[in-house]
Amino acid sequence: MKPDPTPQPETWQTDAGNDPVAVLTIPGLLSRARVFDIAVTLCVDVPADAAGAWHELRVELDGQQQWSRRIPSHNPGETDSLEYHQRVRLETEQALRVRAVAKVKGSRVRRLLVEAQEELARAP
Repeated sequence: MKPDPTPQPETWQTDAGNDPVAVLTIPGLLSRARVFDIAVTLCVDVPADAAGAWHELRVELDGQQQWSRRIPSHNPGETDSLEYHQRVRLETEQALRVRAVAKVKGSRVRRLLVEAQEELARAP
């Protein structure tokens, strides 16, 4: 029986829980280039008295800021969130470091999650 030459898609994840910083490192691969869908999710607890509460998410790829957004925290007594998505191509041997930083005022970080799902090229 011949081994299947089709690689299995890679999945990388780091869940920082309620820490305000999450770092995910995808190591380089010697055999091929890869494409990843990077997803960062910040979920915050919003107090019942949310006057003036806000939350912010900043995303860096290899130390370079890619995105930042600060919004008022909505849903008093519930949760609110911010999400970021980006497709990234890694060349052969290229690694990637994803760093997500959350800041809050009046709300509280509930979960900070960074995920990377590889997208395999479709066969013709």
